[in-house]
Amino acid sequence: MFRSKHPRDIFNEIKWRFDFSKCKVYYIHRGAPGNVKIVSGSAIKNIDRSFLILEGIVDDVYIPYHRIFRIEFDNQIIFERPKKQNPGHAVQDKNVQERNQNI
Repeated sequence: MFRSKHPRDIFNEIKWRFDFSKCKVYYIHRGAPGNVKIVSGSAIKNIDRSFLILEGIVDDVYIPYHRIFRIEFDNQIIFERPKKQNPGHAVQDKNVQERNQNI
């Protein structure tokens, strides 16, 4: 169905072949619950070279493509970035757990 692999190209494909209102965009948003925010494709204002621009209430919101980790179209996942395993966090989490047990 979709030929593209990069989020920007996928959004352009949806723009020219389908309908933005049928897609959902999942992206990393620090401070949101779980650091994840989900928006409807109808909020997409523009597809820039480096950013996806969402229509905001006061100002437009610029989302860098590297923060987008999932795109759904018509309730099907068409793009999903693999989760990165950071071994440094696992060691740090283990050290924090050990310190908390000693308190």
